[in-house]
Amino acid sequence: MPAFIHWNIDPEIINIMGFSLRYYGILFAGGMVLCILLLRRMFRKERIASDKLDTLTIYAVIGILVGARLGHCLFYEPAYYLDRPLEMLLPIQQSESGAYRFIGYQGLASHGGVVGLIMALVLYARRTRESILNTLDLISVVAPLAGCFIRLANLMNSEMIGFPASVPWAFVFERVDYLPRHPAQLYEALAYLIIFVVTFYLYNTNRQALRNGFFFGWSFSLVFAARFVIEFVKERQVPFEEQMVFDMGQLLSIPFILVGVGFMIYGLAQTKRLRKGMPDDQVEPPAR
Repeated sequence: MPAFIHWNIDPEIINIMGFSLRYYGILFAGGMVLCILLLRRMFRKERIASDKLDTLTIYAVIGILVGARLGHCLFYEPAYYLDRPLEMLLPIQQSESGAYRFIGYQGLASHGGVVGLIMALVLYARRTRESILNTLDLISVVAPLAGCFIRLANLMNSEMIGFPASVPWAFVFERVDYLPRHPAQLYEALAYLIIFVVTFYLYNTNRQALRNGFFFGWSFSLVFAARFVIEFVKERQVPFEEQMVFDMGQLLSIPFILVGVGFMIYGLAQTKRLRKGMPDDQVEPPAR
């Protein structure tokens, strides 16, 4: 019999007077910090004032958290949360006795997080007068890396697990059951890491030719195509998905993929049009 990987990590690192420090929070924050550091380097290359990165960070973090939370509540459990709107907005849960207790934000949807991020970036661009397409491009270069960290956080929580499997690398998530399963979180984390490495390489080697929304479309289409494919080996997140040919994650990914392809085509065509007959040094963004 194959020696499967038994996984029984406690999601909570330490609890001090009711304050819980969890792997999920550390990985989520760590991924954000690493992306910000990379963006700082990219801002210098693009000759964008460094203080604008601070503004971008605030808008992006709020947009991601609000969008991801609302996305989970409205896409996956609308009946429950529409009846308990306070739990949708605050990290609390009401017990049968009517008392509230702190539980943290248990339930975030990546599709909602992306929508929230885009809306936040539009507001950022309007406030700072930065190009919205250029802003989307820069964020999209590092976004897959953040996605990688989030899926590793899901692994630490033993959530978003895969279907039962007999592959040698199957995980037994002992906090769920004792069946060997596809480590779907690792599949996604690895896919997003590869997308980030390729995207970051293209940004550093072909920035002049790849702009005007290309990287936004590139990351969109690849990330959600990977999500669509990996969902085939992932357990359904909510009961109503059992009756569906494609689960909610796949259905939500389809328009993101199509939009991504559209932005790739637009970005290449627009850049070619702008570069036609122009010296290379005029294609680079002006100094701020």
